[in-house]
Amino acid sequence: MKLPSDPVPVQEIPVHKNIKLFIKREDLIHPQISGNKYWKLFYNINNYLEKKPETPYLITFGGAFSNHIAAVSAVGNLSGIPTLGIIRGEELATKWRDNPTLLFAKRNGMNLKFVTREEYRHKEKLTEFLQNEFPEALIIPEGGTNEEAVAGIKMMLNDQTKDFDYLCTAVGTGGTVAGIAKFCEDNQKVIGFKVVDDASLGNKIFELTLKQNFNLIDSCFGGYGKIKDETICFINDFKEKYGIPLEPIYTGKMMQKVFELIDEGYFPENSRVLCFHTGGLQGIEGANLLLEKQNRNLII
Repeated sequence: MKLPSDPVPVQEIPVHKNIKLFIKREDLIHPQISGNKYWKLFYNINNYLEKKPETPYLITFGGAFSNHIAAVSAVGNLSGIPTLGIIRGEELATKWRDNPTLLFAKRNGMNLKFVTREEYRHKEKLTEFLQNEFPEALIIPEGGTNEEAVAGIKMMLNDQTKDFDYLCTAVGTGGTVAGIAKFCEDNQKVIGFKVVDDASLGNKIFELTLKQNFNLIDSCFGGYGKIKDETICFINDFKEKYGIPLEPIYTGKMMQKVFELIDEGYFPENSRVLCFHTGGLQGIEGANLLLEKQNRNLII
């Protein structure tokens, strides 16, 4: 994986308050390996290939609409490395052709192994089994979060990001907010917008950073993977006003919560707030398929 030749744009979002709000468009970094996934995989892949394995193989884990599964499959396809995705939910074995994310992964050459939710909960055992079966394989954890991923997230911080008071990102497995917290300026405040109900996230992030300069705010809006009508309305209105697409699981919920916090006066006057658009737009198609079945409004 290479460093992008062009800087990621930072776009102002006018909010008509005494707040300066901006969004850093990490979603534009690559057409297939989107946003934070690019940086989470950057050192994982490059350090692995430096070892020059005789039979390189990438293995990872994810759910039905996983951005991470899509990104790893694209990396494998572009790099000529075979990939294997361990997918949560054995019932998907006969339905993957109807799933845009899994279909994308298959078209990138990824082999898919479907396991029960009980098996998936014990990923440590699965990882040990897979490492024994494929000793030269790089096994990347769910969501890509590990120490190399945290190091890669440092690339999202540069001269463009130094002058902001608050740095905001959605939080799933914690790797992105850990990287931002670990490498940001000492005077900056980091806010992670949790889209999962996981009480252990704070400890996981601290273990990756050994810092306590971050705050986690609940942004589940009904639960992980759940999409409320108010979120759909917010995303569609946001795109119409600012020309920026958001997906409904991570960045969409983060921006929705940021706007709520601004209205509530959470940020002091004249604060400069930067939100990271972490990509994942491939998930919109799958979300719309589910919404259509429920006879609900779609994401534009």
